[in-house]
Amino acid sequence: MNQPRSFTDKFFLVVKGLCMGAANKVPGVSGGIVAFVGGFYEEFIYSLQKINAKAFKLLINGRLKSFYRYINGSFLTLLIFGMLVSYFSVSKILDYFLVTHELYVWSAFFGMILGSIYYIGKDFDYWKKKTFTAAIIGLSVGVAISFLSPAKENDNLLFIFLCGIISVSGMTLPGLSGSFILILLGNYVLLLVDSVNALYDTFSELLVGDFSFTSNTERLHTLKILAVFTLGSATGLVTLSHVLTFVLKHYKHVTTATILGFITGSLGVVWPWKKTIFKTGIDGESILDSNGKQIIMNYERFLPDMTTVENWMAIICIIFGISILLLLDWYGKNRKTES
Repeated sequence: MNQPRSFTDKFFLVVKGLCMGAANKVPGVSGGIVAFVGGFYEEFIYSLQKINAKAFKLLINGRLKSFYRYINGSFLTLLIFGMLVSYFSVSKILDYFLVTHELYVWSAFFGMILGSIYYIGKDFDYWKKKTFTAAIIGLSVGVAISFLSPAKENDNLLFIFLCGIISVSGMTLPGLSGSFILILLGNYVLLLVDSVNALYDTFSELLVGDFSFTSNTERLHTLKILAVFTLGSATGLVTLSHVLTFVLKHYKHVTTATILGFITGSLGVVWPWKKTIFKTGIDGESILDSNGKQIIMNYERFLPDMTTVENWMAIICIIFGISILLLLDWYGKNRKTES
């Protein structure tokens, strides 16, 4: 795990971080899927699990090199760097395309998840009563989550902290989308749009020496929310990694089967052809959240009309998404052959 990495390995690790960051931002898509199909899921979980009492002891005693080596620092640093860059670059581009070409974005991710199912399932030869049951449970939970109705936005700091713990599941559990969980909790816009944009705007202002945000109470409140959410996410990441390390060590095949079920169940969330249903009052008018935005109730899914060019373009985007996973598979096989 701590072997020296070539420049190419480091570069691709940052790229994987970029992909994880982008996937975590999109509702219905799990960053954990990227880790799983990218072949670094176990290393990611085991590295996070190393952030424990021993690691903090090394840090407090000033043994920084030992601490860095112990937690597999080069791996985590490059991966997290890629994720952070993604939140301020790739995710901004995704925001734009989700507004202008929503159907094509959903189609590409739908294709990627289809490719993920093939990628994980093709080499899984451990279908027994236990693993089959685990897959069915994973599928059922994935489908059930797809059809839950979102709650109302809540900016209570304790709830925000819990949102951080729960939403980070998308990074550690392939098939369970942290972003979609945030929609169900009612805080997707607040935590992954408004808060990130507030931080982006603050950094932009600081770069030009503008400190006017310090007197902007709304901005400061949003930044406080982001800080609490980040703390919750870090807590959840470390806690879940310890649980998953144990599960992967003792129930690897059952875990893989459950993940396969989760991912299959999540297809309902990213089905490209859907209409957003917004919450309305008794008078039929849209109910707005604290940011003045319409509240998503759920999605009305439908079959595409294949007489339109737009829907054929969406099919091409699905094929493109599948191709990305097939290329990852090809890249992984080539690397094994070379080594």
